[in-house]
Amino acid sequence: MRLIRRFTVRTVLPQSIAALDELATNLRWSWHAPTRDLFESMDPKAWREVGGDPVALLGSLEASRLAELAQDQDFVDRLNGLAADLQRYMEEPRWYQKSLGADAPSAIAYFSPEFGITAVLPQYSGGLGILAGDHLKSASDLGVPIVGVGLLYGAGYFKQALTRDGWQSETYPVLDPDGLPLSMLREADGKPVVVTLGLPESRSLRAYIWKAQVGRVPLLLLDSNVPDNDDQARSVTDRLYGGGGEHRLQQELLLGMGGVKALRAYSRLTGAPAPEVFHTNEGHAGFLGIERIKEYVAQGLTFEDGLEAARGSTVFTTHTPVPAGIDRFDGGLVAKYFTGALATPGVDVAKILALGAEDYQGGDPAVFNMAVMGLRLGGRANGVSLLHGAVSRVMFAGLWPGFDPDEVPITSVTNGVHSPSWIDRTYRELEAVQIGEGPDAQGSEAWLDPNVVSDQTLWDLRRASRSRLVEEARERVRASYLTRGVSPAELGWVDSALSPDVLTIGFARRVPTYKRLTLMLRDPARLKKLLTDPKRPVQIVIAGKAHPADELGKTLIQELVHFSEDPEVRGKIVFLPNYDMAMAKTLFPGCDVWLNNPLRPLEACGTSGMKAAINGALNLSILDGWWDEWYDGQNGWAIPTADGVTDPGRRDDLEAAALYDLIENEVAPRFYAKDARGLPVTWLEMVRHTLATLAPKLQATRMVAEYVERLYTPAAVAGRALASDDFAGAKALAAWKAKVRGAWGAVRVETVETGGIGEVVHVGDVVQVTAVVSLDGLSPDDVDVQVAYGRATEADSLGKGYKTESLALAGSLAGGRHSFTGSINLDRSGSFGYTVRVVPRHALLAGPADLGLITQA
Repeated sequence: MRLIRRFTVRTVLPQSIAALDELATNLRWSWHAPTRDLFESMDPKAWREVGGDPVALLGSLEASRLAELAQDQDFVDRLNGLAADLQRYMEEPRWYQKSLGADAPSAIAYFSPEFGITAVLPQYSGGLGILAGDHLKSASDLGVPIVGVGLLYGAGYFKQALTRDGWQSETYPVLDPDGLPLSMLREADGKPVVVTLGLPESRSLRAYIWKAQVGRVPLLLLDSNVPDNDDQARSVTDRLYGGGGEHRLQQELLLGMGGVKALRAYSRLTGAPAPEVFHTNEGHAGFLGIERIKEYVAQGLTFEDGLEAARGSTVFTTHTPVPAGIDRFDGGLVAKYFTGALATPGVDVAKILALGAEDYQGGDPAVFNMAVMGLRLGGRANGVSLLHGAVSRVMFAGLWPGFDPDEVPITSVTNGVHSPSWIDRTYRELEAVQIGEGPDAQGSEAWLDPNVVSDQTLWDLRRASRSRLVEEARERVRASYLTRGVSPAELGWVDSALSPDVLTIGFARRVPTYKRLTLMLRDPARLKKLLTDPKRPVQIVIAGKAHPADELGKTLIQELVHFSEDPEVRGKIVFLPNYDMAMAKTLFPGCDVWLNNPLRPLEACGTSGMKAAINGALNLSILDGWWDEWYDGQNGWAIPTADGVTDPGRRDDLEAAALYDLIENEVAPRFYAKDARGLPVTWLEMVRHTLATLAPKLQATRMVAEYVERLYTPAAVAGRALASDDFAGAKALAAWKAKVRGAWGAVRVETVETGGIGEVVHVGDVVQVTAVVSLDGLSPDDVDVQVAYGRATEADSLGKGYKTESLALAGSLAGGRHSFTGSINLDRSGSFGYTVRVVPRHALLAGPADLGLITQA
């Protein structure tokens, strides 16, 4: 029977324990074990039944139990202590306040289409959401003044189950915001704040704003389930990544443009400082830049002035090297939302479309590319690992024609993980070991010393974690089969599925094809041999969701499930449905090895392996994402890749064979090689090395600090410079860019002369370079004339790693011609070459490639 209305009745707490409400609604509890312990102590059975959700727990307890707790002085004292601790955490100066100066931004807006804070707030699908959640939590720990902005999806992401035949099925349980750790943003008169966007055909899209408190960080979530919306508009935020085409476009318009409106309302009502920096994660939120330009135009700026003002203070992060992972819309569809009655005076739809146009070689000019818009609206851009940064510079090089990929202005900040959320508490509670978590965290040398953490202690920790995983996996496997219609009488084998004493390999992630879930199945007989080896057996625990529309991904899951049901290997390889954060908390610590075998270089980062590593697991991975950066030969194994092989099937065969070889000849022998005490000392040495030297690098606090120092602070400084004196900087920069673009076609290097060297050149010689450049219409101050030099290749071009030096103005000649000169110190032997080039120069440019203009000799 369909409900007319659904709502949650909240508990009224006795005064002496009223602080429970604040502890329950501040999501710091999700990474603060003492707070979780307090809630669990109220009713351990109920705590388990509600899945560790404090809000749900408070709603499930009888008034008599709450009254009893209110009279328990020990409980009240404990509660008050935790409430005081939270208050200190919220108010005390932290790294940001202690370490950074006036240049640091007063507030940063962090936009993402999904946020994985905790399993009780299911607003995430995979790595992007989990990363966004870790970013906010780490920013909170560091005191970074971030405000998160996202959407509140009525059904979150889907819950996964399997049919009798092993096919993925999806359900979408409806979420009641009143039953979640959220509060609605309201006006002073108590009415909900409503954000409104215009839609075609005189329709409107309205959204409420819900706030989740993530430690010190507010997270604003827009919800289109507003009674005043029509049915279609009301469903815009129905599901994460649900629908396609226009539905997805409307979600992204609400996230970007509505998100800016939500920030303005939040600052107006709370007095919070307006963000000085806007961080766009992937292209989904790219329309925030359009909304900011509209704001500037309303203040009297031109579109171009507003573009410069917005761009200078925007950071764009690309999270995927897979083109299919980037949203692309028909340009005509996008135009519908900015023309006619929806047009804004001074904001030409053609200029909006130009920001997302694939007007470069190999692109489709009729398509509106959200990542392209993100890059054009972002004064600073980055990938999420060193390798991904390099891949992104090649992938988007068409936006900066004439520049070598190494000079494309996309840097990298390697992702990290929020260790308090992911490290098993048994590791954190080792008194002898301090796990570094700050931005400058150092590894704990205690891990390396068996006299501090003995081999027996470490091995017992690993076995205990493995045992917990085995117990939970059996419960989940049994529940899955019962859901699939299998009778209990057929499930006796589940009681002995997996073993706490067998080498356990984990594989859990989304299931797009490039992640190659079934690479391990390329040679089923070889895999069966590994799983059933009588002396050195292996067991594999697998989890992951395919996108509801991804039939191929679902097929891969079904193939894996069918293999796991083969009587020869049943119970030695298992698939656990409905992978989420709650499952991950047991899965990561319980695995000895974390497997990652994507098609290189399509893994942007791959933070699941990071979460495993900080729990003492060893990675077994293709050298992709972060592993390419930090694999050192002692913290796991690198699966060889067949990069030069163009036949996909042949490549999979070769890389699968390499995987089998590593497991059979290196991984399993090392795990089972035990000394007289029954301990795998060499294995434990690798675990110690990982915990001591790798784990500190993987901290999200390190990542957030890098964003602050390398991207947020420079963006704030640039934004202030552009906005000062009634946007004089933005106006001047926009006018200068127009002038340079108009004149650039006439810029040319006329002559280049070399002096200072003879026919035989030696290390230590100095080359004098003089160039005459025609600037017709531009002044020498508008350009940087550079000499680029370095190793010469057989193709008569500069090799990787070349350097550039600016040439000085030597004099002005007739006809807009100017002479520039400089020198090169020859500090290495071998083949050498140089060239002269001209790039635009302006004090407010983010870098020399900013305009994508270059002239070479």
